[in-house]
Amino acid sequence: MKTVAVLNPSILSLNIGDDIIIDSIYTELYEMFKETFFIDIPTQEMIFRNSYRILNNSTYAFVAGTNLLSSNMFIRKQWKLTPFDLFLLKNLILLGTGWRNYEKSTNFYAKLIYKKVLHKTLMHSVRDNYTKQRLAEIGIDNVINTACPTMWKLTPEHIAKIPVKKSNTVVFTLTDYRTDPQNDEFLITTLLENYDKVYFFMQQIGDYHYINSLNIDVKKINFLNPTLKDYDRFLNTNDVDYIGTRLHGGIRALQKYKRTIIIGVDNRALEISKDTNLLVIDRKEIQERLIPLIASESTQDIIIPTENIKRWKEQFTI
Repeated sequence: MKTVAVLNPSILSLNIGDDIIIDSIYTELYEMFKETFFIDIPTQEMIFRNSYRILNNSTYAFVAGTNLLSSNMFIRKQWKLTPFDLFLLKNLILLGTGWRNYEKSTNFYAKLIYKKVLHKTLMHSVRDNYTKQRLAEIGIDNVINTACPTMWKLTPEHIAKIPVKKSNTVVFTLTDYRTDPQNDEFLITTLLENYDKVYFFMQQIGDYHYINSLNIDVKKINFLNPTLKDYDRFLNTNDVDYIGTRLHGGIRALQKYKRTIIIGVDNRALEISKDTNLLVIDRKEIQERLIPLIASESTQDIIIPTENIKRWKEQFTI
């Protein structure tokens, strides 16, 4: 029986978006590997002896999504790699992983880590061309842009079932670490003016504090419980639009056949939109574009790189 290790960013994560990503990744892995034993290893804290043993003795070890890669692995790193990992880790395979932000050139230490710990011959899956280019710059060329695994099931048949006309109810999100009070207040005011019922979903605890700091009447807003289970239940049982700044909150809505407008606040949504045609509007343009989009028939014309996904998957069946 195969053993597959999954470096799982949702363990110890403060962001429910990581749960959405890992749920989709496991959907794909379960289809790819039958009769396989899966073991989770956290990326949010340093690796210790038992984890090294599991990773190095597994048939495959996948780095499961999110924006774990960075140009500087000394500070503010989400993937808690250390200098010890240069000698103790090897053959890790990226699965839908992305670059942390638009950043300066990759420093020597980060280059060294990636070249040491990532698999030298198997193809890596990254979520956008920006990440692919950053890896190519440091000499890692065995990389395929597969888009984010959360989007792999968003086929034309799936998208065709998503309503194009406005609902009477909307759920929205904010991002506490990418604040813009003026535009975020405009977003909420617009939703209150255009929908009968307005719900707020918190992906992180900071979102709660942020919305309460804004100059809006929060009593007019319904707050959902901040769990993926409750968010899924709400999406499954309501005719609702999604409009918000959380990329994966929006993709989850698309998975659940909901009309979705994502507000791009960083490189993740904007880069994925360039590659896949996902409907994203830059928050800088929200005051010009949001109201017409709400009022019009809003369609998704998502392009999934199916051949790249197939090519990446097939290397594990040869």
